[in-house]
Amino acid sequence: MKKIIFLLLAIFLFHSCKTTQEIAKTEPENPTEAEKIVKEIPEKIEVIEEPQKEFVIWDPKTPKNIEEFRAAWVATVANINWPSKPGLSTSEQQKEALELLDFLEEHNFNAVIFQVRPQADALYASEIEPWSYYLTGKQGKAPEPFYDPLKFWINAAHQRGLELHVWLNPYRAHHTTGKEISERSVIKTNPNLVVELENGMWWMDPAQKGTQDHTSKVVMDIVNRYDIDGVHFDDYFYPYESYNNGKDFPDDLSWNAYQAAGGELSRSDWRRESVNDFIKRIYREIKAEKPQVKFGISPFGIWRPGFPESVQGYDQYNKLYADAKLWLNEGWVDYYTPQLYWKIGQLGQSFPELLGWWESENTKQRHLWPGMNIAGDGDQKHITEVINQIMITRGMLPESKGAVHWSIAPLLKHKDLADALKEGPYRKKTLVPPSPWLDNSPPEIPKVTVSEVGDKIEITWGLKNDENIKKWVVYFKYETGNWDYKILTAEKRSQNLQKEVGTNNTKLEKIGVTAVDPSGNQSEFIEIEIE
Repeated sequence: MKKIIFLLLAIFLFHSCKTTQEIAKTEPENPTEAEKIVKEIPEKIEVIEEPQKEFVIWDPKTPKNIEEFRAAWVATVANINWPSKPGLSTSEQQKEALELLDFLEEHNFNAVIFQVRPQADALYASEIEPWSYYLTGKQGKAPEPFYDPLKFWINAAHQRGLELHVWLNPYRAHHTTGKEISERSVIKTNPNLVVELENGMWWMDPAQKGTQDHTSKVVMDIVNRYDIDGVHFDDYFYPYESYNNGKDFPDDLSWNAYQAAGGELSRSDWRRESVNDFIKRIYREIKAEKPQVKFGISPFGIWRPGFPESVQGYDQYNKLYADAKLWLNEGWVDYYTPQLYWKIGQLGQSFPELLGWWESENTKQRHLWPGMNIAGDGDQKHITEVINQIMITRGMLPESKGAVHWSIAPLLKHKDLADALKEGPYRKKTLVPPSPWLDNSPPEIPKVTVSEVGDKIEITWGLKNDENIKKWVVYFKYETGNWDYKILTAEKRSQNLQKEVGTNNTKLEKIGVTAVDPSGNQSEFIEIEIE
């Protein structure tokens, strides 16, 4: 029976050029006629003197898992990572951006988390908020000559096979390094929504509906107008108390209004509920508009001291009013990146101990890709710590491996660290793991043709409807080796492979091509033997 299936696949692939789905549609409707056809096939096979090439529908994940999220944060606030300073020319900004993206591609990363809203401003063309000071040196001033930095980053990232996630601060209205506040700032246009903190920052009041509406409008404007792969919030919800010299957040106006309206929650619970409602709202709004756009949050790495039991440290639940555990428990995210910025053996804040606790709270089985602090001296001890954290993550989260590195700067500063990652755990490119709760339907199997060109085998492929394909994977196997692969960007339609490799002239034996959609689903492929 197995040989019958192989032969049918060969006939349909090379004569009718139909996929397995199309074959199913063309089978006779009458069961009796179908049974007759099947009964006749063995007789035909018996008279075939030469062996026929066999084809197998093959699931690439069976022998090799090639999925791992590898991202780095690129911060624009205070010009931490990009641009290097305010007021650079358009060409200088673009040159710096391409250098960062080239670095990530060359070191086999597959995503960049790019800060586009550091302080209720915009590093993109927005009619809602002003151009960022960190871009041009003056809030509200557009780049000259004009270009849209976010569109530029998206296009350049996608050309390099990188996902781009926009990173927004949901509540920070003005940073201490942000210089003059423009007339288009929310501080001037909606002064009732903001409060000034004692360190000079301005903060939007999370409990006010106007704040939630404004930030939601900003998020959805980006989702609707740009081809982004994700939306990302960091750990700034209610501000750290040090920003206000240890004093309570100055939200008397909204708190008194809540009480006057009959509100019965405590002040702390009321604040947490405001943030909870907002997180839930943003997730639902993104999914209603573009389900494939992932929503991720990178909260402070400790939910509360004592969770797990030996953990000590900052209590974000009581001080940032961020019930980060709840958001993960409820599945209001597609990926979660707790900032586990401590070493493996650090007492009270052990990296693997905290990672294990967050995984125990991941009841909806979302992606858990921890944030790693990769800053250090660049020596061997530093390199070993970073690599060990990556390996621990792989071992503890085998179903959806990944990590986000804070930030890209140490990788640029310490060549030995970057080289160790590329030569070690990141030596091969990977796909972003799929998100089955968003979409669990893989693409069709690509149609593949193979031809001989000199000492190479040329592989070409395509799909009838491929506008939704994000990547292709070419699998190949030489006679004495295991399956290997190359991940290619969406516009690629061909790949050459050497017919023979090595001093022993090892021959190319088998190939196959898969398609990958925006949710990370990978098709099966037809295994083709090379003669």
